[in-house]
Formats: sequence, structure tokens, C-alpha cells
Amino acid sequence: MRFTLKQLQYFVATGETGSIKLASERLNISQPSISSAISHLERDLGVQLFVRHHAQGLSLTSAGHRVLREARALLQQANGIYDVANETTNLVRGHLALGCFVTLAPMIVPELCHRFQEKHAEVQVHPIEGDHEALMAQLRKVDLDVVLTYDLQIPDGVTFEALATLPPHVLVSADHPLADRSSIALSELDGEPLILLDLPFSREYFLSIFYHEGLSPKIHARSRQQEVVRTMVANGYGYTLANVRPRNLTTLDGRRLKQIPLEGEHRPMKIGLATLTQERKPRLLQAFEEDCRSMITDGGIPGMQ
Repeated sequence: MRFTLKQLQYFVATGETGSIKLASERLNISQPSISSAISHLERDLGVQLFVRHHAQGLSLTSAGHRVLREARALLQQANGIYDVANETTNLVRGHLALGCFVTLAPMIVPELCHRFQEKHAEVQVHPIEGDHEALMAQLRKVDLDVVLTYDLQIPDGVTFEALATLPPHVLVSADHPLADRSSIALSELDGEPLILLDLPFSREYFLSIFYHEGLSPKIHARSRQQEVVRTMVANGYGYTLANVRPRNLTTLDGRRLKQIPLEGEHRPMKIGLATLTQERKPRLLQAFEEDCRSMITDGGIPGMQ
């Protein structure tokens, strides 16, 4: 065997992202290094792992798909050796694949990962953003070690630990007629145009708030991008409901938003950690969970008010 674990790591990152450029960004490794590692692996194995598409990235061959499954398993076993050493020396090291719900990632992940890697110099955290449905699928395939998400719908075989609670609130533009209110009843928004965050499970959650009150919202526009929703609201297209509380209430185009509590009893979202149900967690994962418990609480969340 002449290939190395590092070459397998570069191959797996490229196979998962479908791009040498994205793999380079994920691993913080130069693109030529990744290309060289993949070429060496193909020569050593005697198979073509990728089909190269001009200006359109890479796609795995049938052999590449099989090698990817085995490479993931081998890397996981290699991390198991780190676990044994970590338990003996109490040193935390290795690679952690962190999934994060896309609306939480910009606020929480940078500070959370930076602090964790400062404490544990031999750890590399690889964050991946996505919607809840996609992240749960990746977790169950063991593409991710842990997912920072909401308690939207947790599948069998996955354990969710709640860390903080976020009740829903209303977002309107700074010059909206309701902008100076200290709170708003949902009935007051009846007939007003709603800009809906259109992500799996998220949209059902927000719509259920209306249905629970016997109301049917007037949906003016939908977007899968939280910043598009915020910017449309700031430009006066309508209002939206949200749970995250960014410290910055200025949108990307420089307009201001007002964040107003929603009156009444409504089911809050709970931020927490989702992991595969297992009897024994690796030391690296345990350490990351401990850090999350100290940083994400009802008393404070990175990036939020």
C-alpha cells in the first residue's frame, strides 16, 4: 500500500464537494496539492476516480463511488486510533466534520470553531452548512460527526441535545407602521404580506404558528436564503417571522430592520446538537459538545443578541 491517509482525506473532500476548489477551501490546502494527491491515488489504485468536466468540476466514476465509501470508513477507523491515544494522554486532536443549519452558521460557527481550535491546537474543524433535511441525511451516512441545528424533526437513530431556546419574533422594516411597537399580536399581521423563509421543515414550522391561531398568512414571496428574506423585508415588501436574533439588524444593502416580540404562547425553536445514537462517543466529539454547552445557552449565543 503506497497511498497515504492524507491522500484519502483529500480525495474524500473532493468527492463530497465535487470540486477541487471547494475541497481546497474546506481543508485549507492548495489546489495543486489536492490534484497531485488524487492523481497519485488513481495511479496507485489503477482506476479512474473522477470524470473531469471542463469548468464544471468533477464527478465520481462508479469505481470512485465505491472507493469513496471505503475511504470514509478507513479514515473513521484512523480517527479511532486518535481516540485511543486521546483517552490515554487526555489530548484532544483529529478532524471534526461539523454540520450547521444554514441560518445559524454565519452567526455561531466562526466564533465557536475559532475558540475550540484555539483550545485544541491539533484539531481541525470542517464546517458544512445546509438545511435540516440535508444535514440529517449526511449525519446518518456518517459524512458528519455532529450537527448544530433546531429540534425540527429528529430521525430515528439520532440523539438531539437542546442547548438554548429561541421564541419566534416579527421582523419589519425600520419605517414600517408597526416598527415602534413593543410587541405584536399575530392577528395584527392578518392580510399583511409575508416573506417566507422557504426551507424544509422551517417553512412548516412558521406556517404552523399561523394555523395554530386559525389564521392563513398572505404569502407574498418565498426564499431559501435568509439574507434575501431580510433584505426584502427591509425594503418594504412585507414582514417575516424568525427565531434567530442577529446582533446586526442592518441588511446587506444598508437598510435597517426592527425586531419585535410576538405576543402569545408559540412553540419556540430549540438550538442543539444532533449526533448518531451511540454508546461511546470519541473524545474529540465529547470535547466539542462540552464547549458548545458552555457557549450556547439561554443566557447567550455567539453572534446573537
